[in-house]
Amino acid sequence: MTHRDRKAMANGGRLNERVAIVTAAAGAGMGRAIAERFATEGARVVLTDAHQKRVSEEAARFTEKFGYPALGMAVDVRSQEQVDACVRKTLEAYGRIDILYNNAGINKLQNVWELSDETWDLVIGVCLTGTFRFARAVLPSMIDRKTGVVINVSSIAGWHSDTGGGGGQSAYAAAKSGIMGFTRAVAAEVGRYGIRVNAIAPGLIYNPFLERIYPKEWFAQKAQETVLGRMGNPDDVASLAVYLASDEAAFITGEVLCVSGGRYMHA
Repeated sequence: MTHRDRKAMANGGRLNERVAIVTAAAGAGMGRAIAERFATEGARVVLTDAHQKRVSEEAARFTEKFGYPALGMAVDVRSQEQVDACVRKTLEAYGRIDILYNNAGINKLQNVWELSDETWDLVIGVCLTGTFRFARAVLPSMIDRKTGVVINVSSIAGWHSDTGGGGGQSAYAAAKSGIMGFTRAVAAEVGRYGIRVNAIAPGLIYNPFLERIYPKEWFAQKAQETVLGRMGNPDDVASLAVYLASDEAAFITGEVLCVSGGRYMHA
């Protein structure tokens, strides 16, 4: 735990006693980093992941580290039944949901003329439909309380075609662009209830899983494409996530904020 983490916990944190659901929170990447930072800032984090063993182990680790009985649930975000069960159990345990962080995502590279229905349905289902399903399930309780924050995870792929990457991103780009439009539309619908909805569009954020998809030389090339000359790390995204979830961002909604080290700059 860093000095910043200890200081935040000692001061109660920017998210003190708020209840946050973080999807895909038990892997090695952004979801786990966001869940950690939310908990460090005082939130009660409900962890979800597609893998039961992994999320159970992560919940046990959270319970030991942060001193509260963390909930960990296996949830396939494509299943409305599982999503609804997660929301119901969270409300039963805590009585409210203050923050939803829609992190679940997946990619499978296939050129569009070779793109199977199965791959299209998988990528769109997890990234876009899963974001919709969780938002739909959580928003009624937020509307009742006239407060809440939803943060969706998009990508610079929603804006930018990576022409040097060999292609195969059409399903992922469609999903992530869809999340941008979905975020703006939902923000417009729920603002009158005191609910803020924003999205984060990361660039290349390193985690070990990516090495199963891309060769090592690809990472060095992409790092050099950023203005800052490095790849991002999950904590780069977590810092923005905490800000958007906190009262410091009380007048920000309907925005898509880019975290790419300058690899993609948009107007």
